[in-house]
Amino acid sequence: MQECTFAIIEASKRTIPDYTNPMKTQSLPAEYFKRADESADENFYSTPRKVVHIDEGAIAAASQLYGELLPPGGHILDLMSSWRSHLPESYKPGKVSAQGMNAAEMADNPQLDEYIVQNLNKNPVLPFAEKTFDGLICTVSVQYLTDPVTVFKDVYRVLKPNAPAIFTFSNRCFPTKAVAVWQNVSMAEKAQLVALYLKEAGFANIKAEDRSPKAKRGLFGGGGDPLIGVWGYRPAVEG
Repeated sequence: MQECTFAIIEASKRTIPDYTNPMKTQSLPAEYFKRADESADENFYSTPRKVVHIDEGAIAAASQLYGELLPPGGHILDLMSSWRSHLPESYKPGKVSAQGMNAAEMADNPQLDEYIVQNLNKNPVLPFAEKTFDGLICTVSVQYLTDPVTVFKDVYRVLKPNAPAIFTFSNRCFPTKAVAVWQNVSMAEKAQLVALYLKEAGFANIKAEDRSPKAKRGLFGGGGDPLIGVWGYRPAVEG
């Protein structure tokens, strides 16, 4: 997986912006979600890629965040999954379900109890009942969604009240399949963008944190892969 370097604006030396002052939905026209390769995603993902897409430090940071936020013994959905879910070994879920694009990859994932193959860019409606899951994770994949707010609204639907939806990302991607807006904003603005998706879908208590390992690059220089986490909760009381 390559680093997304096409026209990226380098992050300034500041903390991740407060999500309460995000970019506006109307400032994200359809062309922001175009991709260099608009061919069928099923073709692109047909070959199993049994490799990790971020380094060990970033993987550990993602695992730690999941362990902190996911409820013990919960039914967890791994959205846009692959052959590894990066749940910490110390975390004991009740059940892990997954959605992804390659059956062979998910069949080799030891943390999954069940999985479905589904292209969210074609069909954003998940085949699960409302309020099914106690938590959701999505690891280094949010950049491939061409209609993210619609997907996030369905994520909201299948989560139980108070359940977290946790999205982690780095600066790595398949550049021909990542949407244009993702490749043209800074790391801090990527966090702001994911927070906007959550806010538009109805999530509450939205937070964004730089979870990059110490002595690693993070947002602002150094070595190793950065790791940013953005998460929100389905409110306990609607409205």
